[in-house]
Amino acid sequence: MKIELSNEADLPTKHGTFKVKAFKENYKEHLAIYTETIGEIPLIRVHSECLTGDAIGSLKCDCGEQLDKALHLISENPDGGAVLYLRQEGRNIGLLNKINAYSLQDKGLDTVEANHQLGFADDERSYEVAEFILSHLQVAKIKLLTNNPRKIESLAGVEILERVPLIMESNEHNAHYLKVKKEKSGHLL
Repeated sequence: MKIELSNEADLPTKHGTFKVKAFKENYKEHLAIYTETIGEIPLIRVHSECLTGDAIGSLKCDCGEQLDKALHLISENPDGGAVLYLRQEGRNIGLLNKINAYSLQDKGLDTVEANHQLGFADDERSYEVAEFILSHLQVAKIKLLTNNPRKIESLAGVEILERVPLIMESNEHNAHYLKVKKEKSGHLL
């Protein structure tokens, strides 16, 4: 895996000042957002890009809320930590296909059914680059902020000492989406 790294920079946020570094993997540019000091057992969130939720505030998912909560929890954690922001929009089917999946969901399909209708698996994401980033940050043991058991299984090169739930309140627009994540994708909600 060939990865190009950016320099490190400061990133002041509403949760405090973090450090940031970009990791370019082929055509995808991932981001590590991390505390200045990373202790022995940091809190880590592996977060896949969700333009509609993270940047626009879509109520169809819980992604933006999870990202915000993760940064808050990491900023308060004594051992610090990081958000690994992976460019895997729409469970790695891309923005165009994600919007096509939204259109199918508007017609009654759920997230998994919409992905299948478009010719994709339930979830096309992979996490090898997350292991690379954690290794670069010299992190070997973590507390992982996730509800997704697949992330736990996929981070085989890292010792996960604890899974920290990141459960958001549902709303009228994402209640079915969250139910599908639990029932069809095995999320621990």
